[in-house]
Amino acid sequence: MTTTKSIMVVEDDDVLRGVVCRSLGASGYRVSEAAGGRQALSLLSADTPDLLITDIMMHDGDGIELVPEVRRAFPNVIVLVVSGRRFLGTLDLLRLSSSLGAHATLEKPFDIDHLHEVVAGLLDSSPG
Repeated sequence: MTTTKSIMVVEDDDVLRGVVCRSLGASGYRVSEAAGGRQALSLLSADTPDLLITDIMMHDGDGIELVPEVRRAFPNVIVLVVSGRRFLGTLDLLRLSSSLGAHATLEKPFDIDHLHEVVAGLLDSSPG
């Protein structure tokens, strides 16, 4: 028996969020979306996904705050962090995301096929 894996996409860029959601949905994933970190946290307890894809720099709650909160409150959720801004001064935001509990990171812009490969790899390696 196969179950449909679920993904939440947290991205404040409406166009990018739409493209990613449509593409993942067309591949058979059940996809939900949030425009920022605070909205994501309010949706997570009602519909906890298998995988959370989050941007770092957002207007409504950033991914740096979201990653540890998700890892603490929803330890079974796999977290993939994406960012178009890798460095803030000398701080490597993707490396920081990993140290806070992200399972993987991806720098924007990314190829949508590569995103699918990363997502499939993360979900295939997860239990259940």
